[in-house]
Amino acid sequence: MAGIKALRKIQLGLEATPGTSVSATALWRGAGTIEDRREVTFVDEDLGYISGVDRTYVGKLLAALSMDGVPATFEQLPYLLAAGVKNVVTGVADGVGSGKIYAYAFPTTAKNSIKSYTIEGGDDQEAEEMEYAFVESFKLSGKPGGALEMSAEWLGRQVIVSTFTGAIAVPTVEDILFSKGKLYIDAVGGTIGTTLLSSTFLGMDLDVTTGWIPVFTADGNLYFTFNKSTPPEITFDITFEHDASGAARKVDWRAETARLVQVKFEGSSLTTAGTTYSKKTVLINLAAKVEKVTPLGEQDGNDILTASFRARYNATAAKFAEIVIVNELSSLP
Repeated sequence: MAGIKALRKIQLGLEATPGTSVSATALWRGAGTIEDRREVTFVDEDLGYISGVDRTYVGKLLAALSMDGVPATFEQLPYLLAAGVKNVVTGVADGVGSGKIYAYAFPTTAKNSIKSYTIEGGDDQEAEEMEYAFVESFKLSGKPGGALEMSAEWLGRQVIVSTFTGAIAVPTVEDILFSKGKLYIDAVGGTIGTTLLSSTFLGMDLDVTTGWIPVFTADGNLYFTFNKSTPPEITFDITFEHDASGAARKVDWRAETARLVQVKFEGSSLTTAGTTYSKKTVLINLAAKVEKVTPLGEQDGNDILTASFRARYNATAAKFAEIVIVNELSSLP
């Protein structure tokens, strides 16, 4: 019987040892498909056949998963960050509160470690599996009237036919709503998250290339041996009203002025307020400079502009980039 899209699913399991497959423990509340990226090479030979002959070899195995854009949630966004930014899968208690803090600081003078996953995907016809999966890149996007959207590109060692781990419950999640976000921009000598820019924040696209890449060696296997940390790249496009806040980004751009940028999203109240947080929260904290500013655009007759920030370490602020998530999960399922 042919498979149907309604019965597709993606399941994740946190690996204790990178590359050693495990059963799934979490169901991803989104969409995406596993891709087998094995490389089949047709050998070029002079054999007297115009048609060529069918001599081939597979010299390399690789797997990939594209997680399609889906509303970001306080509970599942940490999966992308644990597998692409920093090995944080257990929340830190916020005093006596019920909130748990997951802080993902991007590396500066020393590399981070990340977690790898076994990922299952497919439908009712066939399930496939990829091990040693990590996040190569991810994106967070939003505009008023909708949810903050998350998407990600994963890489893994290989695709094998498998079976789904059974009896995984659909997790309870809370969507992160863009209109509940707040934008703060401060001097690098100040305190991040101090100066709120009101009535100007119209949209955002945070693009992160994590810097993690697969390394292939001759060690008896066709799949990669390990993954390696290279410099991450973080760009943050923010769309402004063409008001004083928007015009100020042109001044920063022309003067090459670094800024502290924070975007804060809050959700429902925590069961018990903590020392620092009383609501589910996402913080995007960057030290960044404006790389370019678009010409004036228009939205329903309203003038707008987009400033493209690029995050870099700033010595005055002693900051680079960090994403903090507060939810009520003691650890990632």
